[in-house]
Amino acid sequence: MQNNQIANPQSVQLPQVKGPEMNDRDFLNDGLSTCKHLTNSLNIAVLEASHEQLHNDMLQMLTETHQCARELYNLMFQNGWYKLEAEEQQKMQQTYQQFSGYSTQFPY
Repeated sequence: MQNNQIANPQSVQLPQVKGPEMNDRDFLNDGLSTCKHLTNSLNIAVLEASHEQLHNDMLQMLTETHQCARELYNLMFQNGWYKLEAEEQQKMQQTYQQFSGYSTQFPY
C-alpha cells in the first residue's frame, strides 16, 4: 500500500503519554474546531437575516471567522499537526467525469 499522506514533520515533539493539560496542538485544534462550528452557524444566520445591516455585519463576521480558521489550519499544517491524504489521479478523474456529466441536467 502506498503512503499518500501530505504532511510536514512535527516541529515540536509532543509527549508520548498525554496528560490532562493542553499543549499547543490541542489549543490550535480546539480553535480550529470552534471556527468550523462558528462558520456553520454564522452561515445559517447570514442566509436568514432579514435586516440588511445585521446581514452585512454577520457576513463580515463569517468572512473573518473563515480567515481565522485558515490561519489556524496553516499553523497546524506547518507544525506537522494536520495531515492530508492525497487521492489517486485515476479516482479524481472518475469523480470529475461523473460530476461533469451532471451539468447537462442544469436548467440554464
